[in-house]
Amino acid sequence: MKNRIREFAAICFGTLVVACAIYFFMLPSQVSIGSAPALAMIISNFIPLPVSALTLFLNVFLLIVGFLLVGPEFGAKTVFCAILMPGYMAVLEQLFPNFQSITGDPILDVLCYTLIVGMGVSVLFSHNASSGGMDIVAKIMNKYLHMEIGRAMSLAGMLVALASALCYDSKTVVLSVLGTYFGGIVVDHFIFGMNIKRRVCIISPKVDDIVHYILYDLRCGASLNQTIGAYENTVHKEIITIVDKQKYRALMDYVRKVDPQAFIAVYSVSDMRCKPKAY
Repeated sequence: MKNRIREFAAICFGTLVVACAIYFFMLPSQVSIGSAPALAMIISNFIPLPVSALTLFLNVFLLIVGFLLVGPEFGAKTVFCAILMPGYMAVLEQLFPNFQSITGDPILDVLCYTLIVGMGVSVLFSHNASSGGMDIVAKIMNKYLHMEIGRAMSLAGMLVALASALCYDSKTVVLSVLGTYFGGIVVDHFIFGMNIKRRVCIISPKVDDIVHYILYDLRCGASLNQTIGAYENTVHKEIITIVDKQKYRALMDYVRKVDPQAFIAVYSVSDMRCKPKAY
């Protein structure tokens, strides 16, 4: 029960962060960084309704279309966030009517928006949730156009950014396109880059010493594989372990000390699922 409450609170917080980034940085600069609220901002130039209301209509419409065309693949968390975010925006519209840019510079607004949205989306992603909108469009494109989800999301976002040409000047359009592109990079960094670990493969005669250091000093798991050298056809034991950045540096220092000639291969790992014990 406590875990569910924490998860619910985290989803609400992540959605609030995204809503604040939209209201305080994207809307004042009028830069349409590919998303449902960005499309709602463009539509608000033709339909005199608050952006929050248009965002809600768009999210509900996309959810219905998604259910009809893709099926019930959108979890309750996505539906909840898709409705909660325009709700947050409506509250902000009441608390801060006619809000103007904090920085007074559209470029700085775009930078602030991408950073803050990256943090909010990473919170939602870590709890298997999303704010809907372009995610739904991407899934529809994935099913019917056989396009990868990541590429479909980028294309959908770019189309929204380019649609800003209907009502904004060329500088805003360029900022919208650049903001959409770099926003995807920032989101990927917050989702994957912050959790990057190192998969280290070591071949050394000092197997026992290195394994003991990994298990009891670093307190990490390790596996042993048998490998055969192609040149001399000799059998070696290969140590495989996954460590974070700090423990990686400590491990490299130790291996260099006990066996400077050890063979080491290192790979980046963005995610892992395992029980917290060696196996």
